[in-house]
Order: sequence, then C-alpha cells, then structure tokens
Amino acid sequence: MKNNLVKNNMLKEFYIPTYIFVPESPVEKVSQIPSCPVIVFINTKSGGQLGHDLIVTYRKLLNTSQVFDLLEEAPDKVLHKLYGNMERLMRDGDTVAAEIHRRLRLIVAGGDGTAGWLLGVVSDLKLVHPPPVATVPLGTGNNLPYSFGWGKRNPGTDEKSVLSFLQSVRQAKEMKIDSWHIVMKMESPKSSTCDPIAPLDLPHSLHAFHRVPNNPQDKEYSCTFRGGFWNYFSMGMDAQVSYAFHSERKLHPEKFKNQLSNQKTYLKLACTQGWFCASLCHPMSRNIAHLSKVKIMKKSGKWETLEIPQSIRSIVCLNLPSFSGGLNPWGTPSERKQRKRDLVMPPLVDDGLLEIVGFKDAWHGLVLLSPKGHGTRLAQAHRVQFKFHKGATDHAYMRLDGEPWNQPLPKDDGKVLVEISHAGQVKMLATKNCIAKGIHEALAMSTVHPESSSSSDDTDDDDDFAEERKNFGAALSFRYMDDVTKE
Repeated sequence: MKNNLVKNNMLKEFYIPTYIFVPESPVEKVSQIPSCPVIVFINTKSGGQLGHDLIVTYRKLLNTSQVFDLLEEAPDKVLHKLYGNMERLMRDGDTVAAEIHRRLRLIVAGGDGTAGWLLGVVSDLKLVHPPPVATVPLGTGNNLPYSFGWGKRNPGTDEKSVLSFLQSVRQAKEMKIDSWHIVMKMESPKSSTCDPIAPLDLPHSLHAFHRVPNNPQDKEYSCTFRGGFWNYFSMGMDAQVSYAFHSERKLHPEKFKNQLSNQKTYLKLACTQGWFCASLCHPMSRNIAHLSKVKIMKKSGKWETLEIPQSIRSIVCLNLPSFSGGLNPWGTPSERKQRKRDLVMPPLVDDGLLEIVGFKDAWHGLVLLSPKGHGTRLAQAHRVQFKFHKGATDHAYMRLDGEPWNQPLPKDDGKVLVEISHAGQVKMLATKNCIAKGIHEALAMSTVHPESSSSSDDTDDDDDFAEERKNFGAALSFRYMDDVTKE
C-alpha cells in the first residue's frame, strides 16, 4: 500500500487532466499542479513488439489522453489541438493550463526518424517557449537518444522501467541544438523519364513543396522538397545499405523484432551490397566527386568549392557526435590539424556548423571503433550545396536522420540541387550521461571563444529558396493562434 501511495504521488507530477486536451470535457479539479507535465508520442511499429508494449504501460500509468500512438494520430494535429485549447483556457484565467503550458515536456519513443518528425513539428509551431523533447531509443541506430544520454539500447517496457524514465525526464536539463533545413529542387524537361520521388517513399521529415516553374511551357514539372534534420544528412554507400535494410523491413516486418537481430541484418546487408569490397562492386560513377559538385559556405558568407577525394563513396554532414549507432566519425583532431584545415574546435551541437566527413568503404568505417579513429575530415560549414552532374547516374541514395530514400536523377538536361542551411534551434532534454556538447558547456571548459556562438535565426532570405526556408513543412496546418482569435 505504501509503495502504491508513493507511486501515485509521483505520477501526479506528470499527469495532465483530460480537459486540457478535449475542449468539450468538464474542467477537473486537480489536487496539485504537475511539476513535469508530459505528452508521450510512441511509434508502435518501432522496436518490434516493444512499441506496443510501451504504449500499454504509459497508458496504464498516465492519463490515456496524454499518450499518443503515432500510427493513429499525427503529432501536428495533436499539438495543434492542444495548444489551441490551452490558449483558450489561459485566456479564461485557468492557472493549471498556464502552468502546464509553461512546464510542458515531450517524450517521443521511436527511431531517429520518428524523433526528427516531432522536432520538425515543434519547430514549425514557432512557439515563444517551445517544449523540450526527450527521446526513447526504440530504433536500430538510436543516435539522437545516445547523444543526449538516453542510451542506445531498446528500453524496458515494464512499469519500473517507465517510472525510472519519467524520473529522468523530470531531472533532465534543457539543451539547445541546431536545426538544419534541407531543400531539394528537381527540374526535368517534358521528355524526361525521371519522375519525382513518391510521397510514400519520403522520410518523415521531408515534405513535397510545389513551386510554379519559371517557364511552364518548357517544364513538365518543377518539384521542390523541403524538410529538416538534427543529426545528419548522408549520401552514398552508407545510405544504400540503409535503404536495403529499410526496404527489407517493409517487405518482411516479422523478421525485425529486436534490436540485436536488426543490427546483424544490417551488417549482412553491408556485405551483400558490396560496402566491404567497394572498389570491386561499386562503380566509380557512384563516387561522390563523380555524382555532384559540392560547395560550402563558412561563417564568412561566401560560397567555395569543396574538393572531394576521388576515393570517397559516402559523405556525411553531421550535427551530433553520434552516427551508425554511437560512433563519432569526426573524432578529435590534433591542434596542428585544426590549424592546417581551418577547423573550429571542438565541434558543438549549437555552433551553427556541420562537420562534413567522407568514407571510402566499410573498412574505413570500422576505423571508428578504435579510440582515435575517424573518417576523412573534409570541412566544417554553415551551409552545404550539392549540384548533381548531368548524366552521372540515374539515381543516388540519400539519408536523413536514419531514414533513407532512393533519389531519381535526370540523365538529360534536368537538374537536381540539394542545399542545406542553418535554421534556428530546438530544445532537447539531456541526462547526466549526455555526450553532446554545446557552447555553454564548452565555455565552462574554456575550449571555445564566445564569438563562436550561433544566432538562432540567421537564415538567409536573399536566395532562390527563401520561401521554402520559412519552415520545415512538418506542420503546415499550424494556425492555432488564428483559430483562437476567430472563435
């Protein structure tokens, strides 16, 4: 009885009453205002059976109204409704709603792609005080949770494990990280056999954005896709292996029931895709230098060509110190190499810079397992641009935060342009085991100068993608303040 009383008192710290979510519900009298109100989003397809088991436990411990299955309810609709209702309640003087609005924290359980989906939605809300996000590692790589101390192994789904996680969420500190906007523009003439990627094959965080072609008579279509990422964008053989894994899982989901077997399957596909013998199985036409011209912009604001070695078959634009299940491709360069390569060190998650790393093959990637291992450090940049060469190949494999796709490329006079730019920041929740470092932590360690800090709203409007850069496209329906005014 005593243990149950302690548990119930603890759960009150996270509980959100139903009327906060449902406008038609009668206002509930609560015995105490929750110190750490949470909304839980769970991808029940993630982690095999774990996602389903986890949602059952959360709904048993919390109000079922504050726990959502992402397969049934999209986060943009949930948050749209929630914030609209909270605004109405606060306008009517509801102090409980006001405190929940101020203290709210989000929990997302799924893979890195699921977490990125929610982060895109929160970014598009453009709230004055956006809620910070904690990530439950239910995926295969789990780079986002690992970076902020939530671990990389799939969690327990029993009551004790969930209660422990909730306690960690309450104790976690807020930490800002950079958001990165990606725009992909694709143009092809009427005679082209290259079609835009199907919406169902897009990552969660990439969205179609249609623009009117400059010359409609000459173009059959001019398609633009936009989105965001918080960990990495990659292109090349690593994305090809990931795409093979993703496709196999869609065809045979029953074979992907736990994290360990998934990782074994991933390694097997790396072998069958030729990643370990890339020089024999991988044509030179697929090497990054043959596929596209790469330009970067540093803080100086000038575009410059980035020379890519001919042997590089995979390129990664990295924001966090975790890739492929916890490996750090950038490593720790010596001071001599920092000066020689004009690198800003250490790499931080909120400095407005991406670390760009190249890999030759899987053997090169295995070097990361050694204490001082790293990929080929190419540059640090504020913006990155990939302009694909005409006729280089008919497709390229790309990946955003763990979610891959096969991007068609025109063989004719069409063009594909991918551009990445800094787009503000979001707030994550970090535990004491967090490996990510921000400017605040670096200053405390005296390893970075204050002028290295990044502005959170430094997107440029003087380019071809100004309209697309206004948001990530994750929640275009967010007009909750207008809704409140009209009603």
